[in-house]
Amino acid sequence: MGSKNKLKRFKENETFSNVIQPTREEAVSGAFDLKGNWNANFFKNDNPIVLELGCGKGEYTVNLAKMYPEKNFIGIDIKGARFWRGAKTAVEDAMNNVAFLRTQIELIEYFFAENEVSEIWITFPDPQIKYKRTKHRMTNTEFLQRYKRVLSEDGVMHLKTDSEFMHGYTLGLLHGEGHEVLYANHNIYKNEGAPKEVTGIQTFYENQYLEQNKPITYIKFKIK
Repeated sequence: MGSKNKLKRFKENETFSNVIQPTREEAVSGAFDLKGNWNANFFKNDNPIVLELGCGKGEYTVNLAKMYPEKNFIGIDIKGARFWRGAKTAVEDAMNNVAFLRTQIELIEYFFAENEVSEIWITFPDPQIKYKRTKHRMTNTEFLQRYKRVLSEDGVMHLKTDSEFMHGYTLGLLHGEGHEVLYANHNIYKNEGAPKEVTGIQTFYENQYLEQNKPITYIKFKIK
């Protein structure tokens, strides 16, 4: 994407009421006033809040929001030029249960209060295969503890990935740490029992993986 195009998208993001772009300082200083108040001050309802971490173009966030109008969805990514597409679609379709938050995933606790979130989706994350990159892997112990702090007591996690490595690593960690695995499958399109939100929504990249006959994996779990 050219820098001109990126700038245009950044500018347009600033006009969207569903895009929130706090500074790091605002978050870390505790000045982010939607923390603990997303339902009351942003969505203006009491519906469950669902996050998509590393939401990319926002396709999953928007499609889940269409599938479940009785829930609120927030796509989170540091790359605003990417989620511009999802934000624009949500504005054009007058969807009031969608928001996009531009920040880093490791700051999640600064933006959500304890028990404020009911579900978290991680879709096609970078598996960070090299050992040195383990600390950036989005399902490592440290990240799971961050998610646990914002999730409600029955909060549920979803991991959908084309990476067998990420699937195996996460399953091993979940079993090893005694978390509750509710569902796991290493090839969801070959399994008739897969939940509809897993097989019914496909991202741009997922379609490419499927064309290459790459299996798509999925785990649903609770952090203990």
